[in-house]
Amino acid sequence: MPRYFFNTRIGDELVADTDGEMLRNPDRAWEVARDMIRELLRTEGANAALLSAVIEVTDEEGDVVLEFPFSEAIFDMPAQSLTRH
Repeated sequence: MPRYFFNTRIGDELVADTDGEMLRNPDRAWEVARDMIRELLRTEGANAALLSAVIEVTDEEGDVVLEFPFSEAIFDMPAQSLTRH
């Protein structure tokens, strides 16, 4: 199974995933990225910096497999407040 890395880009800063995760295919990597974003938005709230962030999924060679903007993950989220109040 291939290893995928879930790097988070917030503005000019890149938070690198050094461990990665073994997944069966890019479709599963997309699902994992979406779930990661949704969890972050639930716990941290939907602030402007986070909504402009992107998860860049790369393969073991460092090639970008997909980019998942945080803002796209909220379109099909269950109805609930994204703020902490």
